[in-house]
Amino acid sequence: MTFYGKKYIDYIKNLIDKILKEQYQNISKAAEIIALAVEKGNSIFAFGCSHAGIITEELFYRTGGLALINPIFNPTLMLDTRPVTLTSKVERIEGFGKEIISQSSLKENDVILIHSVSGRNPVVIDAAIQAKKIGAYVIGLTNLTYSNKVTSRHSSGKKLFEIADLVIDNCGGFEDASVEIEGLKQKVAPTSTVAGAIIVNTIIVETAAILLSKGITPPIFHSANVDGGDEFNKKIFEKYKDRIYYL
Repeated sequence: MTFYGKKYIDYIKNLIDKILKEQYQNISKAAEIIALAVEKGNSIFAFGCSHAGIITEELFYRTGGLALINPIFNPTLMLDTRPVTLTSKVERIEGFGKEIISQSSLKENDVILIHSVSGRNPVVIDAAIQAKKIGAYVIGLTNLTYSNKVTSRHSSGKKLFEIADLVIDNCGGFEDASVEIEGLKQKVAPTSTVAGAIIVNTIIVETAAILLSKGITPPIFHSANVDGGDEFNKKIFEKYKDRIYYL
């Protein structure tokens, strides 16, 4: 491994420590909000565009994951779109995010986590605005350093962190890339996927613990690749079918 590879790993280690120190209160608050929604029979959603959408994929239908996380996907905003550059154009279309949320199953008193690193593009801003109009609670996962250095592309002039009810900073640097290599102008290696996965999985762990403390067994998936896993998960689907929309 080169010096620069080690530098990236060290950067990530320090980033995780920073998240733990500066964002754990908001992470815990997010878990409390989600646990309360689960307790009251409401649903949980997640949304993001392009690479931000990877965190939505991380959250749903996986071993150790909370079965009640409902992804909101749109094919023109996913990385399998061709040409992939179309995703950058589509997430700048004002009004589209409103329609995505309006066509989803999100309802009053539900919770939605919206992930956007820059927080500046119209799709996520419209999504957050529409979710709040519906009466849902909006958790915004973003990069405040990045977002504060760019302007909004939305007619409101606002960015995600200015709309969300609760904001969690992924503590990344400007542009999300992290490592400087001598002789190369552009920094290398983003951090938002690593940071985002750690943050949302920490939220889920905290949520599960809170629910258990209230005498509620959280619906957490077993692996489908262990004996009995399919049967266990099937019971979860049957019990929570009125709050699971991705089947």
